[in-house]
Amino acid sequence: MSSEGVVYIVDDEEAVRRSIARLVRSVGLRAETFPSAQAFLAQKLGDEPACLVLDVRLPDQSGLDVQAAMGPSQRAMPIIFITGRGNVPMSVRAMKEGALDFLEKPFESEALLECVQRALAKSREGREVETERAAIERRLATLSPRERQVLALVVKGMLNKQIAGALGAAEKTIKIHRGRVMGKMDAASVAELVRMTYTVGFAPTLESIRLPMPSQ
Repeated sequence: MSSEGVVYIVDDEEAVRRSIARLVRSVGLRAETFPSAQAFLAQKLGDEPACLVLDVRLPDQSGLDVQAAMGPSQRAMPIIFITGRGNVPMSVRAMKEGALDFLEKPFESEALLECVQRALAKSREGREVETERAAIERRLATLSPRERQVLALVVKGMLNKQIAGALGAAEKTIKIHRGRVMGKMDAASVAELVRMTYTVGFAPTLESIRLPMPSQ
């Protein structure tokens, strides 16, 4: 069985769930089915690349409610909406909230499979980004308050002399801190350091940068 990803299918019609699951499995992907939004949301999901084929109209909660509950997690599990009674405002709302696609029943098998493959590719990318973000956050957590101050000014493009003046420290001391920052962040260049901070949204306030340098 392929380990390329899993497709979660949420639809209250058993025949639809079986049909989509059979189609997904025919191309070597895993498929797991759920008859309701509640059943899906209560399930503990795995860490592999995944996407969600979700009926808009469900007996307990709507597919749009499920999408709202997922929020940013759609980056790792893109949603493909399916519906037999869709409308333009509904599809526009779904797409604005991050859905990958919106298919009206009956849809072509090839169309759904193409959406699934795009969704799984997006899921892999999203999970890689989340893994990188978590690693950068761990590195940031190892920095002392002093080193975070220096980092904030380094990524602003300031030179050691300028940082020393801004923080009231000796330039030689700043050079040491800067080296420690580069080492702890595992950054080979300032450009890479800037990319890392951008990835995690590292943006300390001006007040925190102006804090006096801690004593040695």
